[in-house]
Amino acid sequence: MKKRTDTRKLTSVAMLSAVSTVLMFFSFNVPLMPSFIKMDLSELPALIAAFTFGPVSGVAVCFIKNLVNVFFTTTGGVGELSNFLLGTMFVAPAGFIYQKMRTKKGAMIASVIGAATMAVLSIFTNYYITYPVYANLMAPMEAIIGAYRAINPNVETLIDALVWFNMPYTFIKGMLSVVITMLIYKPLAPILRGKKH
Repeated sequence: MKKRTDTRKLTSVAMLSAVSTVLMFFSFNVPLMPSFIKMDLSELPALIAAFTFGPVSGVAVCFIKNLVNVFFTTTGGVGELSNFLLGTMFVAPAGFIYQKMRTKKGAMIASVIGAATMAVLSIFTNYYITYPVYANLMAPMEAIIGAYRAINPNVETLIDALVWFNMPYTFIKGMLSVVITMLIYKPLAPILRGKKH
């Protein structure tokens, strides 16, 4: 019985990873953000995996989709690194909290906390990891800040850009996945677990 459950879990995580990978390909630019920042809903399957099978499965989906997408990168792998870090910060706390509060209210609390955690920590990962690496590989830091300044002339430093642009954008991106998850998770979870009810 346990072997069947493990097989079902692996199959479901693989399927969610495939969906997440495809969703990451369908990224698009958003208004009021520099062109190198894309919107996608690829964290949605990872959040579903975290709720259904636990936070490790959610992180696994984040890892697999970025591992595949790195072969098609246009950012030298920096975008995929950032996506993995932020996705992990989103689905890991959400999945962990939901394991303790397995109700609809618990799912909402868990996913909002996950989105908020991702948004706040994005300042630090972008400031210390993502943007320094991107500046070394793709474009100088002056050009990066200049892209933000073209939208808002008050941007003077990278921290300004991250706080005024990236943090709220990251939270909104997370909340889009939260809203869709709330709509589809209840009927989808039994199918993923291999249960009829």
